[in-house]
Amino acid sequence: MHVLNTHTRYPHMLEHVDARLKLLVALTVLVMVLTSGGALFPLFVLLACLCLSVVIGAPARTVALRFSEPLFISAMVVLLKLMFTGKEVLFSADVMGLGIAGHKDGLVEGLQIASRIMGAVSVVSLLGFATPFNEFMAGLSWLRVPGGFIEILMFAYRYVFVLFEDAMVIYQAQKNRLGYSTVGRGLGSFGTLAGSLTIRAFDHSQSTTVAMVQRGYDGTLPALMHRPFKSSEIVLSIFSLLVMGAVWKIL
Repeated sequence: MHVLNTHTRYPHMLEHVDARLKLLVALTVLVMVLTSGGALFPLFVLLACLCLSVVIGAPARTVALRFSEPLFISAMVVLLKLMFTGKEVLFSADVMGLGIAGHKDGLVEGLQIASRIMGAVSVVSLLGFATPFNEFMAGLSWLRVPGGFIEILMFAYRYVFVLFEDAMVIYQAQKNRLGYSTVGRGLGSFGTLAGSLTIRAFDHSQSTTVAMVQRGYDGTLPALMHRPFKSSEIVLSIFSLLVMGAVWKIL
């Protein structure tokens, strides 16, 4: 279960900050990133969030995994914009009779989009590292996010670990029986693994439904409690937003 954990294992300076304030700050910074006129501010946010992730003790491997997919998507966006968007030719070449050209204005636009992607992902990742899941759900409830959506998130978060452990057991059993020794056997084993997980997911949903109904579940979860805001946390949040707003205005 610790492989998919969303927060750090050790105490850090953001641990006791109210999750509602962290959510509000993160949402505001996200809006700044998405509305920035260039690539400098998103890159500044990316660097700041990476530094904070290191300071609070986020595992380097987890950080790398979190950024691997967005980095690939960003690279594809830059490549597509470079090759298929723009009018100012940066370079041209003839490959096997096929003419290709890269465009300077397309490259600039692609880099801007990529920077926004990485900046937004860094904000969400830092929020995940700094906020335990139950506090995150409590913050969403306070922000008036629909209760049904929160319930789905809570059940999904609970059973993703169960299915992950089931998948590891099945995978190790298949691997011990040389189920991935060749490409063909690997594809067959992967299909079996996917089918088994689907069946187990349905079984878990049925057993969970019966257990919840027997315990009086009527479709709504109890309201999540919140502690009063601390003035020091409010001041720190406002100061952080003012600093980010000033940087956003300058860059």
